[in-house]
Formats: sequence, C-alpha cells, structure tokens
Amino acid sequence: MIRVIIVEDDKEIRESLSVFLDESEGLKFAGSFADCETALKNIPELLPDVILMDISLPGMNGIECVKKIREKDEAIDIIMLTVHKNDEMIFDSLCSGACGYLMKNTSPSEIIEAIKEVRNGGSPMSTEIARRIVTSFRAKKTIDFTSREHEVLALLCKGLSYKSIADKIFVSIETVHFHIKNIYRKLHVNSKSQAVAKAIKEKLV
Repeated sequence: MIRVIIVEDDKEIRESLSVFLDESEGLKFAGSFADCETALKNIPELLPDVILMDISLPGMNGIECVKKIREKDEAIDIIMLTVHKNDEMIFDSLCSGACGYLMKNTSPSEIIEAIKEVRNGGSPMSTEIARRIVTSFRAKKTIDFTSREHEVLALLCKGLSYKSIADKIFVSIETVHFHIKNIYRKLHVNSKSQAVAKAIKEKLV
C-alpha cells in the first residue's frame, strides 16, 4: 500500500485529490496540509511514501520544502503538482530532490499512474514539462563557445577581474571585453553575475 500525502493550499483541490486517492487500489491517503510548515511537522509521524507538492504556498514554498524533506529523508518520493511551467521552477524543483513534475490539469487517472510509476523508480512528467526539459538540454548543446570564450568564462567564474583575465591569457583588456560581449550574447545575459550564475547552474565550465 502506497501512503500518499498532499501539500496544497487550495481546499477544493486538496479535498478532490484526497477522495480519488483514497478510492484508488493500492494507495492510501495519509493526510493533507495547506502549508509546508505543518506538513514538515507531521511527515515523521505519517511516514508517507509519496508526497504531492504544490509550489506556490503560504509561507515556505514547495521547492524549499522539498529541500528540507531531502535533508532528513531520501526515501520519500516527491511529485510537484503545480500550475508553474517555467524552466527555472522546473529545474529548481528537480535539483532540490523532486522525482516528478505534473501540471494541475493532469487527470486523476494519470496522477494515480504517476504515483505508482515514481514508486517503481520512474520520474513522471507531464508531456509539456518533458518537452521543455528536452528543449532546454538541446539549447545548452547549441552554445558554441570558442576555446578562448570558454577560457574567459571559466576565469570569470573564478572571480577574476577583466584586467586579471587579460594578464592571465596575455591579451589586451579590449580583447577581453570583446570575448565577454560574445559570451553574454550566446548566454542571453546582460551582466557578469548573470553569466557566472548561468554558467555554474548549467555546468558550462
């Protein structure tokens, strides 16, 4: 029997989810909570196998909650169930430890299948989410840095100033600015901090 809890602040969604979970063979509805803080207090007692987690919640958001759950328990499978489909939230959720990502318009039968799939080691995703992830990886592969641009970006990530980079690779500071302008264009960013953050997050260096 798969024990499932829900963390969702919309009462109507919470109640409808709880009904079809409890009526589904092989599943046991173990509890629901309107906020992460209350859920975190009750998880040790309820011992859920799977958590359906919203992202936008009062107080702590769902992504932060996933991180806190993961600090204490690696065995619980967490599926994000949300309306958000921007790349940042998808990747932040998965990097924090979520095992799946479903949109709230997912049918009850698909949610049930996703719960069973995640317990069998799968990573259930709504079709549009899976496509966004594939597209994102494809986009990363098309970042065609020259060897010099890659070198400059790596030195930026190490915290070197433009002058220090110029001295390090034996070019003028004007040449460094030229490379950095191309790096910004290829990364679709407008500042050094954005370039460094994106390079580190996407493991480009």
